[in-house]
Amino acid sequence: MEITEADDIHIPAIQQIYAYHVLHGTATFETEPPDEAGIASRLRKVREGGLPWFVAVDEGRVRGYCYLSLYRERYGYRFTLEDSVYIDPAFQGRGIGTLLLSHAIAWAEAQGFRQMVAVVSNGEGRASLALHCAAGFSITGTLRSVGFKHGRWLDTVILQRSLGEGDASLPGVD
Repeated sequence: MEITEADDIHIPAIQQIYAYHVLHGTATFETEPPDEAGIASRLRKVREGGLPWFVAVDEGRVRGYCYLSLYRERYGYRFTLEDSVYIDPAFQGRGIGTLLLSHAIAWAEAQGFRQMVAVVSNGEGRASLALHCAAGFSITGTLRSVGFKHGRWLDTVILQRSLGEGDASLPGVD
């Protein structure tokens, strides 16, 4: 398994993985899957923000992906990231999410970020909750019934993990 930066050649596979989760799952509250142009636009936005979008490639095929985004756009949040992880449904439970998330955490720490947040649906999110807890995240809260998909109300669970020194020291002045 190779973890690498996503490139335009990965867009069709990323789109297929995400479309599955949009149509059949509750990991995202989107209800209409974006087309390849929509995924390309999202990939471009992440890259232009100086943040990574990683893919896990095995036997030449994308098996999952993870990207980082700013938790919020306001300047005061500049040391906090949010992660998103999606795995090809045929390859879930094989440690791909762990590899991707570990790689993303290492990247974020090397860049000097101090906190990472995950927002996980409670629908079929047990695996995602377990993935994040195993990676050192702690549950910090639950937003009850904030989503409605597949005919039911869904909660989101907020998880957080310190990166590097976390809040034990102040960041450099900028």
